[in-house]
Amino acid sequence: MDATEETSSRQLPLPPRPVLPGMAAARSRGLAEAVEARWETLRLSWRWMQAVHQVRSPGRLYPGIVPLMEAAAAQPRLRRLYPFTSHFTLLFSSSISYPWSVQAGSIEPLHNGRFKVRRRSPSAVIGEVDTAEEAVTLVLELLPDDSDPAVTASADEHA
Repeated sequence: MDATEETSSRQLPLPPRPVLPGMAAARSRGLAEAVEARWETLRLSWRWMQAVHQVRSPGRLYPGIVPLMEAAAAQPRLRRLYPFTSHFTLLFSSSISYPWSVQAGSIEPLHNGRFKVRRRSPSAVIGEVDTAEEAVTLVLELLPDDSDPAVTASADEHA
């Protein structure tokens, strides 16, 4: 084995998987607990996936889902909603189970470091911005004043 092969065969160890909140236990404690556990699960999971990406693909840009999760979690109006992701896109539901009742819009971190914000219905791009905080501000503007937070959804939704 030459030096190049030896170097490429030695990979850094992957970071340990995070310990995630128990969703079933959180749901049994109520809607607010389920929403909080979901926020924490997504934040921990995306941080871990980013760390794994940095080990496996050093130098390759990872979409800005981690700063996006942090910026969204810092907003009390969004924090009352149940977050979920699909293909790196962050969405917010007033339901804690499928089918989702999506509120406001969605935010997609782009590979160029920017963020695309879409209106939910009818679906349309309403902006592309430079920071996660700007994207969250746009989504907050789309959130109806009378939107139903997941933490006050009907009791049968957390069963």
